[in-house]
Amino acid sequence: MGSDRTGSDALARDLGKILPSSQVLSGQAARRAYDCDAYTIDRSPPACVVLPRTTDDVQKVVQYCLRSEVPFTPRGAGTGLSGGALPAQGGVVISTKKMTAILEVDVGNRRLHAQAGAVNKRISDAVAKHGLHFAPDPSSQTVATLGGNIAENSGGPHTLKYGVTSQHVLALTLIDPAGERLELGNLAPGAPGYDWVGLIVGSEGTLGIVTEAWVKLTPLPPFVQTALAAFDDLRAATKTVADLIAAGVIPAALEMMDHGILHALNAAFGLTYPEGSRALLLIECDGPRQRVEQEFRVVRTICEQNSALELRIARDEAERQSLWTARKKGIGAMGRLAPSIVTHDGVIPRSKLPDMLDFVYEVAKEHEIGVANLFHAGDGNLHPCFYFDDRDPGQVDRAIRAGEKIIRRCIELGGSISGEHGVGVEKVDLFAEMFDEPSLRLQADAKAVFNGGTSCNPCKILPNQRGCTEHRKRWRGAAW
Repeated sequence: MGSDRTGSDALARDLGKILPSSQVLSGQAARRAYDCDAYTIDRSPPACVVLPRTTDDVQKVVQYCLRSEVPFTPRGAGTGLSGGALPAQGGVVISTKKMTAILEVDVGNRRLHAQAGAVNKRISDAVAKHGLHFAPDPSSQTVATLGGNIAENSGGPHTLKYGVTSQHVLALTLIDPAGERLELGNLAPGAPGYDWVGLIVGSEGTLGIVTEAWVKLTPLPPFVQTALAAFDDLRAATKTVADLIAAGVIPAALEMMDHGILHALNAAFGLTYPEGSRALLLIECDGPRQRVEQEFRVVRTICEQNSALELRIARDEAERQSLWTARKKGIGAMGRLAPSIVTHDGVIPRSKLPDMLDFVYEVAKEHEIGVANLFHAGDGNLHPCFYFDDRDPGQVDRAIRAGEKIIRRCIELGGSISGEHGVGVEKVDLFAEMFDEPSLRLQADAKAVFNGGTSCNPCKILPNQRGCTEHRKRWRGAAW
């Protein structure tokens, strides 16, 4: 049935008998809109898209797909950066974007029950009056959804102190690849039994479709202090990161932006920084006021010791938000440098940051591709951003080869191929380079507990899956 016009129309008609027709999208425009996520190099159009509103809706669609032998792919907001929502073998995209309800708020026990399409920031906004928030905060938090966070085990700027999504999920509702509804996890802390929730979080939609979740709520800090430090040398900035952690300061956020990002911010928004700036550190500490002020005395001393050109400390909330502008708008600003961007995601030990950044620039120069760096320096999570024109196949190829070389270097340094973006299709081959054969078999066995077939989000994470090789040849530049 795949992606031919006749099959697509027939599939949409069938699904229109299960859901209202307004919740079924087909035709070329819909297929184009859903043929990739924010990793735009690989594309594969679905036959059609469904927009369920309830867990029952999702279950009915999955059961139909299984009866009809049609592959299905879960999708949230589409902000993923590794192709996790790519409909690799066509079929049906099951988007949870209409499942936005916050079902229950339990302030006394600091927990919240929401549908998978609830947006990160909306969850936090809903409980802010109670002095609480949902701590995971990917940079796309104004649009990123809870289900996507769970699928990718998302992080964000505040991961250093507050952890990734897995540390904030108590229980979830899952429609598994056999079409069964499962309730996993427990609201009681430390409940016995296997940690199925821990397995589902970060499984990138390959073990089923999360439709609802109970999440932990975290108290808002009583005091927040934010600073932006400018340096004329990248190594001085990275040394500052290491020195802060060594001094016992664990900031809520410790973000770094290089000169490439500064150039983009100036071109896009006219933002200016001290003359000669080659790197910025955004440093944020939170907690009791006395402790934060003590930590910031250390921050000031270490920045001065490492010859910071300037240290801007926000005096109020408005200035704090202004300092965050560089970090929040950095990726978007790169649209002024080139029409296409791939944001990579690798992890290395913090002590290796200076040498790794040198390596990134060398690789970019070798492959004649533009690069800028904006990343979570505090936990060694790198985001080299390659910018290029994807209308030129040669540039696409060079960007891919440069990215793979950098991720392989992360493995060599004892790091990881991903810190928060996931494996998806982008790094499926590199996954096999990070793990040995027994480890790969064990992960395949774990997947088979939930997903022994090929219908649910095929061709993701694990390499050499049956039936994926011929499809992969068509993803790159051949979808349209």
